[in-house]
Amino acid sequence: MLVKTFGSAVYGVQAITITVEVNVTAGTKYFIVGLPDNAVKESYQRIEAALKNTDFHLPRMKIVVNMAPADIKKEGSAYDLTIAAGILAASGQIVDVENVGRYIIMGELSLDGGLQPIRGALPIAIQAREEGFKGIILPKQNAREAAIVSDLDVYGVESIKEVVELLNGNSTLEPVKVNTREEFYKNINNYEFDFADVKGQENIKRALEIAAAGGHNLILIGPPGAGKTMLAKRLPTILPPLNLHEALETTKIHSVAGKLSASDALLTIRPFRSPHHTVSDVALVGGGGNPQPGEISLAHNGVLFLDELPEFKRTVLEVMRQPLEERRVTISRARISVEYPASFMLVASMNPCPCGFYNHPEKECVCAPGVVQKYLSKISGPLLDRIDIHVEVTPVAFHELSAERLSEKSEVIRNRVIVARDLQQRRYEDKKEVYCNAQMSSKMVRDLCKINEEGLQLLKTAMERLGLSARAYDRILKVARTIADLSDTENIEVEHLAEAINFRSLDREGWAG
Repeated sequence: MLVKTFGSAVYGVQAITITVEVNVTAGTKYFIVGLPDNAVKESYQRIEAALKNTDFHLPRMKIVVNMAPADIKKEGSAYDLTIAAGILAASGQIVDVENVGRYIIMGELSLDGGLQPIRGALPIAIQAREEGFKGIILPKQNAREAAIVSDLDVYGVESIKEVVELLNGNSTLEPVKVNTREEFYKNINNYEFDFADVKGQENIKRALEIAAAGGHNLILIGPPGAGKTMLAKRLPTILPPLNLHEALETTKIHSVAGKLSASDALLTIRPFRSPHHTVSDVALVGGGGNPQPGEISLAHNGVLFLDELPEFKRTVLEVMRQPLEERRVTISRARISVEYPASFMLVASMNPCPCGFYNHPEKECVCAPGVVQKYLSKISGPLLDRIDIHVEVTPVAFHELSAERLSEKSEVIRNRVIVARDLQQRRYEDKKEVYCNAQMSSKMVRDLCKINEEGLQLLKTAMERLGLSARAYDRILKVARTIADLSDTENIEVEHLAEAINFRSLDREGWAG
């Protein structure tokens, strides 16, 4: 008897429906075709043990399993349940054969018939709804994640026995329901950190506010213990909240990477990723035999924090250059090419020198002559060119640390950022893929960042006296545009330019001696 069941393969953040045809006829042996990998071929042993331990049986006949389309490689153990359901239906152990074809069925089988969670449940559920399936049957751990998709019956099951009862119409199992909007708004402001915890560092908080308002990349330079990491961790708390579209897009990436817990249905706060400096270039941008998202894609719509930037391998930093510009990463292999979104804010931190005390107000730097410049040169010019704001972080004085006065809360700063972002959204509503000031092209900078004669003179003087590089010109204008937006000013004034010039520390000639 021939039965068709349906599973799904995930490539990038999109899913492709896989038709699993199971034919049980007289004869012997088990055959599986359709470009399966070793994990799929090993499903026979798992299915046989799972069926035996749940009072079902694997028919002692010739079983042929075809996975179509045959030109797409089928990878992983998530097809166990799809194949098992097809075998049970083809051998008459599932009576309602037609009902089997109405669902996408996915799950990895344990030897006792239990189910292990799968990756990519959300994109699979979205594809199932688009193709008109009645519902999706998958492990209970993935049910809430898939139930975000409306107009689709999502059944979270714990064993193959529950699947058979459900498909035979003998189950009391109810579809899992998740109120997407309620889930979205429940945790939208649920942040662990707050800027109110930070004593002093008002100029750094101002720089972070400007970076958040314009989507600018930022680097913090300062001695150990000055608070660089502490400040960076609080940046997501002042970014505008994710909208529902961004939340779904971010959740899809984390779903594909297998980073969602069973309790998470929807990611509602902006991601903050902080990879260690020993990270490989593949782990950072994504890749592997079956291309998986890397740290830059997991930071999509959020913040990628690179602590101790000069300690990262040069090759790792260089692979970020293209994604920083294009806000997506394409991973190509011989048989397939996948694209992951990678629109993130880059925040980096570094010591000013190997000992950490160059330019320190109290401690003396012990580095040999030329060592500071060599240390800074580990960061290439093209990468530095993509960082708009450079800020020097100085240690906090004792009187500020011991002060009882509370600092400004993240919520207050975030409200100012939201107003500035709304202004930019209206400005760029007719521009494709431009949502904030940091994404402006050179032509847009000339059109939208006009300055008066006094401002031009200030910029000219700054570039000559401070030895600012030519690449700093556009960056200063972009940051000045954001500062003007924060003060709700249509034109860029001299004071906005002066503040923006202040944020180009590493462009100054002789900064490193």
